[in-house]
Order: sequence, then C-alpha cells, then structure tokens
Amino acid sequence: QVQLVESGGALVQPGGSLRLSCAASGFTLDDYTIGWFRQAPGKEREGVSCISSGDGSTYYADSVKGRFTISSDNAKNMMYLQMNSLKPEDTAVYYCQAQPQGVGARLACLWGLDYSGKGTLVTVSS
Repeated sequence: QVQLVESGGALVQPGGSLRLSCAASGFTLDDYTIGWFRQAPGKEREGVSCISSGDGSTYYADSVKGRFTISSDNAKNMMYLQMNSLKPEDTAVYYCQAQPQGVGARLACLWGLDYSGKGTLVTVSS
C-alpha cells in the first residue's frame, strides 16, 4: 500500500527557511516520479517542484525557482523540499505526491500525480 506522510510545516517569518520531509512507504521512491504541490486558501493546487523517474528531469515553478530545492534520499525512502527566502505568498498546505509512470517533470507538476499525502501547513507571516 502506497503511503506518503509529510512533516515539517510551521509558522515562519518572511525571509526564513524551512525544510519539509515526506516519508514514503509501500514502494521504492527512486522508481517513481515525485513532486511537491501546494494549495493556498481560495487558490488552485500548484505544482511546486517535481523530479521525473523517466528522463531524470527536474522542474521548478517560476514562483519558487532559486529559492526552493527538491531532493530525495533513496536509502531512507524520503523526499524533501528545502525552502529558503520564504515569502507570505508561499503560505499554503504542501503535499508530496508520487506515481510509478515516468512522465516528464514539468508535466508531472502540471497534471499532478496519482498518490498524495495529506499535507502539512506552511505559514509565512511576521
């Protein structure tokens, strides 16, 4: 059974940093296309960053490029999102997602992935 559990969400001041973690179980992370998504109140879900298991590509939304970094630790079956220089507009519930099909990273973030965690709340505010 595929399961994804996010952690690390918190209240942080603008300009601060936060690292989100996602524990994967029931599958091997490096065989899957993975990604981080977010949804702010009243807004649609946005693909923040994705890594394709098919072509190895990585995608970042323009809004986070240069500030956020996606990574994974296959030995621990964990994925991470390092978020720096946080802005109030980064406030959202963040979800990790995964699926076995190796779609390109940009499309993965555009379409969303089959399996999702329940999310962790990030609030950027002074």
